[in-house]
Amino acid sequence: MASLIPRLQDQKRIVIKIGSATLVDAKSGRLRAAWLQTLVDDIAWLKEQGKEVLIVSSGAIALGRKQTNLPTGHLKLEQSQAAAAIGQISLGRAYADALNKVELIAGQILLTLGDTEARRPYLNARATLATLLELGVVPIVNENDTVATSEIKYGDNDRLAARVATMISADCLILLSDIDGLYTAPPASNPDARHLPVIEKITPEIEAMAGSAGSSLAKGGMTTKIAAAKIAVKAGTSMVIANGAGYNPLQAIVSGAKCSWFLAKASPITARKRWIHGSLEPHGMIMLDAGAVKALLSGKSLLPAGVTRLEGAFSRGDAVILNGPDGEEIARGLVAYDRTEADKIIGRQSHEIAGLLGYDGRAEVIHRDDMVLSEFENR
Repeated sequence: MASLIPRLQDQKRIVIKIGSATLVDAKSGRLRAAWLQTLVDDIAWLKEQGKEVLIVSSGAIALGRKQTNLPTGHLKLEQSQAAAAIGQISLGRAYADALNKVELIAGQILLTLGDTEARRPYLNARATLATLLELGVVPIVNENDTVATSEIKYGDNDRLAARVATMISADCLILLSDIDGLYTAPPASNPDARHLPVIEKITPEIEAMAGSAGSSLAKGGMTTKIAAAKIAVKAGTSMVIANGAGYNPLQAIVSGAKCSWFLAKASPITARKRWIHGSLEPHGMIMLDAGAVKALLSGKSLLPAGVTRLEGAFSRGDAVILNGPDGEEIARGLVAYDRTEADKIIGRQSHEIAGLLGYDGRAEVIHRDDMVLSEFENR
């Protein structure tokens, strides 16, 4: 069994989800600033090893309700949203200050689950996150509780973290919680509950083991964590549930602390390519010249200069088929432009795009990360 357990230090791109019960002290309602600094120390340690790290954080509502002396227990929707608006400022400042102490920069992104499902917001968020990671920034993704409703009511931050992880093709998603993993039964009430260190497949029996939330601050329980695991592993992202209460929680995972790993069967890149090639209905066709075909086969992106003709009514983010001069399918990919815009730039150089469209668009019609060669189907 031990050989199946992944090593955190082997993961390249890591998403860390932090629950309210981990970040905010339940009695005082205040941020656990000393704990946060040890987490950031761990992140700095990972980044020194060449890792890319992104944080999905809860805690805005918990911090905001303390500052405004809102009552304990259930809040009305408008009270939750008001608390989030106030607490979000404190939360962002806390992360920025802690990261600054280890000479790292924080970048804030506010999302809802809807933003990760609608095509245009998804593409924009993905591009922004990728750019922040390229710049060495630590993105801090928060649920946009000031406008969201179901996220507050149902506690979907775990699933939001999973969707963010799949959006950026993360290798690993870490859910830092107030429990050290999945048990066969709620351990607080069942002395015979057995801890599961590795879950190779999420079966109905595994889903039945999920209990309810165990904290007054946490909105999601084990049910939402299992739902997050299903999203993550399908996209090639392994997931781990670990107790984040102690200092240096990431170092603890590396050192062998008790936790539960949900194993992905494929890498994020392989899973994404399968999704693009087999799960999306093509909305158009792009004809390429011989030079573009050669470039694609060597691992390059598709530039407008190599496009000879377009077919179909596609929008940005739609899947399209790429055909060579003889009509043979070369690849499939997610197009970066609407058809009306693509018509204006095909056959032209990338540096001409701004003048043709009136704004500085992407240099590629389809980026290589959003493309899968047809030969992949036979692998």
